[in-house]
Amino acid sequence: MSTPIRLGTRRSALAQAQSGHVAAALEKISGRRVELVPIVSEGDTNRASLSEIGGLGVFATRLREALLAGQCDFLVHSLKDLPTAVPEGLFIAATPPREDARDVVITRDGTPLHALRAGAKVGTGSPRRIAQVRLRSPRSEVVDIRGNVDSRLARVETGELDAVILAAAGLSRLGSETTLKREELGLAEWPTAPGQGSLAVETTVDAASDLRAALAELDDEDTRLAITVERAILEGLDAGCQAPMAAHAVVTGDSMRVRTIVYDPASERRIGLDVTESLNRGYIRSHGSGDDADAADGADPNRAAREFGLSVARRLLEQGAADLVPREQS
Repeated sequence: MSTPIRLGTRRSALAQAQSGHVAAALEKISGRRVELVPIVSEGDTNRASLSEIGGLGVFATRLREALLAGQCDFLVHSLKDLPTAVPEGLFIAATPPREDARDVVITRDGTPLHALRAGAKVGTGSPRRIAQVRLRSPRSEVVDIRGNVDSRLARVETGELDAVILAAAGLSRLGSETTLKREELGLAEWPTAPGQGSLAVETTVDAASDLRAALAELDDEDTRLAITVERAILEGLDAGCQAPMAAHAVVTGDSMRVRTIVYDPASERRIGLDVTESLNRGYIRSHGSGDDADAADGADPNRAAREFGLSVARRLLEQGAADLVPREQS
């Protein structure tokens, strides 16, 4: 009997669910059993605010250390929680098809976010969501929270909070059942974090060729190109994954469209762009002027997508985005 493939994962219910989905798909492709290897990160044991302990990257650091140490063969990350810098010796082997990238508002009675009463308590620990809530529901009080999905839902059920903001993909992957009401927030007016709804399958550069080939079959090209653009914007802004910014890209036929906004958490100021680029045989080709005109021409798809994202970041910086985002910490 062949040895199992070891998948390193956090112990949280959501991480286990995400890993389980990928494990099942890989077992069908490889014909080998995939074994989950639970790994505890600092983010799982330290209950301080994420901004105090290094941002969402604290969840990935311990997992990556375990992978490099040979304690597992590959990892599954929530892409929105993953720092843009990939450690030496590792690479993203696949990005499976993206799930729903939207945020949802969870309430007891279905009151829309914009219609919540003055002083209503809305729970979220994300600087981006905090800024968006203050714009959509300025009379509400934002409460900084952490915890798993079930504990957040419970705080609404008990009346401790009037609403929480959650990722639709997380609720879907967990299969969470609740009598609470949900309001889906459209991506046009409420874009979400770079990579939200997507997973990253990561392994070592010297992983066995059969494992790398099997993982590659999990990859979805449209998802990979879209999240590459989104994360390149984050990289170009030199901002951490806790930055008050949003970016969502969509590949439709022969075009790529990205909506991105950088928020000022302390005011209503925001800087946004809505850019569409053409695709030609899987290669992104810019049609602007100057340096952006041919930055991606003739490049491979991933490099072209990254260059497109970086060019969008440059335009945001030219409009003053640097004044609104903290430097990379995660």
